[in-house]
Amino acid sequence: MSDEQVTTNEQWQPSGNPWLLIIPVMAATFMYALDETVANVALPHIAGSYSVSHQESIWVLTSYLMASSIVIPMIDFFCKFLGRKNFFMLGVFIFTVASFLCGIANSIGMIVIARALQGFGGGCLMPMAQAVCMETFKGEARNQAMAVFGLVVVVAPILGPVLGGWITENWSWPYIFFINIPVGFLCIVLAKKYMEDPPYAKRQKNVHLDKFSFLWLCVWLIPLQIVFDKGNEADWFNAEWICWFTAISLIAGILFFYRQVKSEKPIVKLDVLKDSNYLCGTGMIILVNAVMLASLAILPQMLQNMLGYDALTSGLAIMPRGLGAFAGLLFFGAVGGKLSYRTYGLIGISALALGGWMLSVLNLQINTMNIVIPNFVFGAGMVLTMMPIKTLSCITLRNDQMTNASGLQNLLQTIGGAIGTSLVATMISRFSQVHQFGLVKSLTELNPNYIERLNTYTGALLHQAGEWTHASYMASKMLYNQLLQQSTLCAYMTTFKVFALACMVLIPFMFILKGENKVKQDETIKE
Repeated sequence: MSDEQVTTNEQWQPSGNPWLLIIPVMAATFMYALDETVANVALPHIAGSYSVSHQESIWVLTSYLMASSIVIPMIDFFCKFLGRKNFFMLGVFIFTVASFLCGIANSIGMIVIARALQGFGGGCLMPMAQAVCMETFKGEARNQAMAVFGLVVVVAPILGPVLGGWITENWSWPYIFFINIPVGFLCIVLAKKYMEDPPYAKRQKNVHLDKFSFLWLCVWLIPLQIVFDKGNEADWFNAEWICWFTAISLIAGILFFYRQVKSEKPIVKLDVLKDSNYLCGTGMIILVNAVMLASLAILPQMLQNMLGYDALTSGLAIMPRGLGAFAGLLFFGAVGGKLSYRTYGLIGISALALGGWMLSVLNLQINTMNIVIPNFVFGAGMVLTMMPIKTLSCITLRNDQMTNASGLQNLLQTIGGAIGTSLVATMISRFSQVHQFGLVKSLTELNPNYIERLNTYTGALLHQAGEWTHASYMASKMLYNQLLQQSTLCAYMTTFKVFALACMVLIPFMFILKGENKVKQDETIKE
């Protein structure tokens, strides 16, 4: 690319109001991110409608993620082949039609295929929204746009279980998909009216798709997602088929990246990884997204299994994360440029770690505020962490690199979320076994507390059992069940501590990220 072209790309500005331009991309991004989690609480109802097991209904979630992962690296190609505006509208249209097909599906196979189509249409929306925000705004306006983007990305998955639970219990589960239809068509109308293509994102001639790259991409991601989804259930590498799927995915992944390096026209340009800011920031985003989706996966599970919450109540208990995210956005808007991005990031990471640690000290004798406060802190931390990291990771890239860089970053972010979700199931299972092994040593006649509790329960059950021996056996079973419950609770607590420590690991990397001078230069140019 010539210096004249680079200068033209960097100086491009939309002809209209940039805030009108991002309305359709933000609405579409919210819709896509919401659908990542909106079906979670409805899975039992979906499984019942089609008379399938819970394990089979999981494909309603994984087919969406797999298709999204496949389309994300191809965004740069499709933007050049169709033009970004046309590709955006096509993606929203496919997502909207697929949402309708999900709602009218009459079999588990049909809804899985429709969800895959939905993911294929929606996978492009979030990366394009990030690229549009970074390209369209400068200086303080860019900070505000990225803050809105960060709020959408964080709040939508949090609201998903709440909205899904309410709709499922008050209407019917198909309506969690039908609500996308009016929003989707509104996004298309607004995009047609307000969106503009920069010079480097217009439709181009002689654009070709590397078919072998696409093949290796599919062979890499589809088995990988299956392994993540079914690994814990199959006892991971103790299952032969897990080993085979992992090997196939690993080989295909290596071939995919090798092809990107050697091909003249790769699907993903890996040269952006040479930028230290982008490489470091993307690694941090992978970990943050893994923590966010993993915590969203296990917290409702803990509330329902350990505290007896129903689907809607457990979703409402998580909603303070959204309120915390909104508070984080207000904090950023009030303070603005008075603090550096590094400072915002450090505050956000500290809030994430604090929220995780507060959740790690819960017990079964808690009230609602013990859940609300940590979630609020966690939500504020998510916005104040994701916003500066996403901005600084791309601030040193050229505008014409943004679409490709956003696509690659969101691909790796999606994979990070899948890894976090799969690992957290294993962590709960393994930590539960560890705590059970430690606690079972207390169930011995040498422990006076155990003997006292056993005699108390035996006496209470004597009338029901009829004889002392039977009553003692029933009492010992009750105590053992309490031990299992306690070990499971301890497993959740240990997992939240791991989340907190994982967040603390990010602190040194905030000092590696550069770009504050670039932000100040943009603000100076604007002034």
